[in-house]
Amino acid sequence: MRGPRKHMKRLNAPKIWMLNKLGGIWAPRPSTGPHKLRESLPLTLILRNRLKYALTRAETQKIVMRRLVSVDGKVRTDMNFPTGFQDVVSMPKTGEDFRIMYDHKGRFSVLPIKGAETKFKLCQVIRSQKANRASTGSMKGATGQAAAIPYIATHDGRTIRFPNPDIRVMDTVKVSLETGRVTGHYKFEVGNVAICTRGANRGRVGIVTNREKHPGDFEIVHLKDKRGNSFATRQANVFIIGQGSKPVISLPKANGIKLTIQEEKAAKAQAAKKKHKKKRRND
Repeated sequence: MRGPRKHMKRLNAPKIWMLNKLGGIWAPRPSTGPHKLRESLPLTLILRNRLKYALTRAETQKIVMRRLVSVDGKVRTDMNFPTGFQDVVSMPKTGEDFRIMYDHKGRFSVLPIKGAETKFKLCQVIRSQKANRASTGSMKGATGQAAAIPYIATHDGRTIRFPNPDIRVMDTVKVSLETGRVTGHYKFEVGNVAICTRGANRGRVGIVTNREKHPGDFEIVHLKDKRGNSFATRQANVFIIGQGSKPVISLPKANGIKLTIQEEKAAKAQAAKKKHKKKRRND
């Protein structure tokens, strides 16, 4: 086969999309974009499977081609555009905004948001470097060479020039969706709240309690959730979402606290018991 692949079997689609096995043979393949294939959720799945704005692929295409959907403030007409963690999907026609998050079981969650939260997103810094200015002129130094421009690259493909010198790799920056500028940043350090974005603990939220450095190997970060449960993951899997113990964004249901199988079973039994009692009272 020549050229990029434009199809995907449903059985090979990421499990975090939560597609049913008997829903057909094919699944929408995300287009090339700011997020990796297995860490993104195509727009067509958001409109059709999650929000129920469409029933078929053709209806989804009509919605996006009418320029009714925007991601991070930019209109997207590709129904397979890959949205990823922290992206803000807006529907100006209905006045609704959603943030792409992970729930406590590591699955994609399309979380409704309102107010000031719709005007920013959090981005993790994955690279901090200096780039040579392409053109010469007034920026030349005493030696006649072009001055280097400091910049940072974020997890969603952004390149931001002239950042705050305090910002380091693994820190989180607060980016305005209206101007694209950094309006604040949160350090990757012990005591700040974070969420896991990869691995077996994806979607869990906790406070960073310790960082283990292993020269030549992966660095390990230890976290503790609100229930006092501790867990550990690789440093690359941790995403800071606030200063101290309070996150600056809304969290999905369960607030990133993962229950054991026994606790989930007990919670379901209790909910069923309450439902049965309510039904008997109404009868």
